[in-house]
Formats: sequence, structure tokens, C-alpha cells
Amino acid sequence: MQLDNFKVLTFDVYGTLIDWETGIIEGLKRLTDRASQSRGRDEILEAHAYHESTIQRLTPSKLYRDLLPVVYRRLAEEWNVTVSWDECKAYGATVGRWPAFPDSAEALEYLKRHHRLAVLTNTDNVSFAGSRQKLRVEFDNVYTAEDIGSYKPAPRNFEYMIEALGRQGFGKSQ
Repeated sequence: MQLDNFKVLTFDVYGTLIDWETGIIEGLKRLTDRASQSRGRDEILEAHAYHESTIQRLTPSKLYRDLLPVVYRRLAEEWNVTVSWDECKAYGATVGRWPAFPDSAEALEYLKRHHRLAVLTNTDNVSFAGSRQKLRVEFDNVYTAEDIGSYKPAPRNFEYMIEALGRQGFGKSQ
């Protein structure tokens, strides 16, 4: 498979272009520092992923920035840490500050010279805006869970993107 064969390149954002693991760990530091039991990075990320995916499945139209405070609260309950709702909401606002991988902006800049770039992300528009600035490229298409009304891995999200690109004249093979 050669990239030259494609007109549009589509990306996931968090975990691919943005270092969401570091962002989550840093965003949860206030909580994890107060937990009576020390937890490793993998354990923290697994607990976060469990609560995040559960909430996404139960409330697929909830905005990501509104979903993360619930994740924070559930982690606090699981780890027996008392938190305020303001603290939970503050965690929900961290996504735009999560760091980009060191090579993401440069790689996207190069790819943009040769292809249209599209992203499909589970975040909302406000959260993605901060990440977009870190990536320093103008994406041709941005498809967020907020716009679609559900979260990946729901097939609906991928179908939405494929249909939208199709309306712009780009077939699946392109």
C-alpha cells in the first residue's frame, strides 16, 4: 500500500497524534496523589478506560468534556478519595492541554502537502480545539463524537465519516 494511492488520509487523534496516556496521567495527578494506595501507570489507564468506555456506552451522546468528570468521580469513588464536582469538571477540561507526540505536527505538515487530512475523534469540538492548535495543521475535515452523536468503535462513526467524504467526491478507495 502506497500513500500516493490515496487522496484523503484519516486519523484517530488521541493515542495517534496526541499522547492521551500522558495527558490522562497528568490530569489525574491530583486524584492519584491523594489515593491511599499507589497505582502504576497501566493500572490507572486501565481503570480510566473501563469507566470511560462504560459511560460512553451508556450515554453515547454525552460530550467528552462532560463525560470525563464522571470518569474522574468514579475513579475517586473506586479509590476512596473525596472530590468536589468542581475538581471533576476541571479534569474534564484538560483534553486540550494533553501533549502532542513530538513528531505529530511535523509529520502532519508533510502529509498535508500531498493529501487531504481528516480526523475522526471521540472528543467534542471544544476539547479538540486545544489539540488542534498543538498539531499546527489545518485539517480538511474534522468529525467529532459531538457532531456524530456517538463514540467509536460504533460503526455509525466510521459510516458518518465515509458518507461525508463521499459527498465531497471521495470514495472509500481514495
